[in-house]
Amino acid sequence: MNIVIGVTGSIAAYKAIDFANQLCKKNHNVRVIMTTHATKFVQPLSFETITHHSVISNMFDGQQDALEHINLAKWADLCVIAPADANIIAKMAHGIADDFLSTFILAFDGPVLVAPAMNTVMYHQAVTQRNLSLLTEYGYEIVSPANGLLACGDVGDGKLAEIEKLVFHVEKILTSQSLTGFRLLVTAGPTVGPIDPVRYVTNHSSGKMGFSIAQEAALRGAEVTLVAGKVQRTTPYGVARIDVATTEDMLEQLKVLMPDYDGLIMAAAPADYIPMEYHEEKIKKAGDSLTIVFKKNPDILKTLKPVLIDKIVVGFAAESHQLLENAQKKLAEKNLDFIVANNIAGKDSAFQSDYNTATIIYKDGRQQPIPKQLKTELAGNILDEIQRIRHKKEER
Repeated sequence: MNIVIGVTGSIAAYKAIDFANQLCKKNHNVRVIMTTHATKFVQPLSFETITHHSVISNMFDGQQDALEHINLAKWADLCVIAPADANIIAKMAHGIADDFLSTFILAFDGPVLVAPAMNTVMYHQAVTQRNLSLLTEYGYEIVSPANGLLACGDVGDGKLAEIEKLVFHVEKILTSQSLTGFRLLVTAGPTVGPIDPVRYVTNHSSGKMGFSIAQEAALRGAEVTLVAGKVQRTTPYGVARIDVATTEDMLEQLKVLMPDYDGLIMAAAPADYIPMEYHEEKIKKAGDSLTIVFKKNPDILKTLKPVLIDKIVVGFAAESHQLLENAQKKLAEKNLDFIVANNIAGKDSAFQSDYNTATIIYKDGRQQPIPKQLKTELAGNILDEIQRIRHKKEER
């Protein structure tokens, strides 16, 4: 997509370099407009090196067409003002066009994302808040600043939102909101079986698949809650997260949540067994062996069957042998809409890999092989199927 970044006179202007770089890495075509004040904080050359486009900072400097603001407005799919100082916010709110950036914004008829960054007193001034309210009324999307230590030494609201958050909002604007109004639960990662205060048993699940699904669903407009097992991963933007430890913990959370949700994607790898006995104190080393007796954990999807009626439910089958046979058995036993089967013995389907090779199996017996692809791409394929099922249900 073609994206214009407007950089204004805030100390946070240097962060816009990383922002532009992240968008370029996602194969977006980026152009940068800087106000004159912004060029005092950051050199245009930094942006030109990253984007491979000249930076525009003056309305009439003889280096561009007199109608460049119109040409650029027709070229762009999205405009992001980051950082947006109080000055540009006031100009946008009141239709002032007295430099290249403000003139471009007035000529642009597409989505505009505004990321304020300024001193906390300036940000909380009634006039600034009123101007931001006006921009919201006009259809601009505001990404609120973060709270923290500011460059001036004050502590409060005013820090430019995290770059990852800005990138998420950009991607969401450019993504079809096909899951708007859909409430989705996603599970991810392994659960554990505690042995004592120090030790536990678990599996190799990384949580990458479930986290990728949650992120992609949020980008498509779904209201997503991620129930995560024992995994150290950053929570995707736009996603609510609940951390659990054991399989029973995960089951209890899903029992409470599921009635209020429209769908469940069970991408977690819950432990099938848990130690029969938990030792309150650390087991001391004694002898050459240690015997631990395990008991079976409840099967989450089987237990939830009564509350899954009329929900869209997707399961995963991670198998090391007889993949399709075992997956089809799980599909039938748990009454799933479809199941994603992947061979964990494969190099490109292992728990820690960024890639997956899978087969989607449907209720009617159809099988759709998915060749090796990033887990983020597989997440998209899974959600495409959910959209299709959802659309069919709505038609009925």
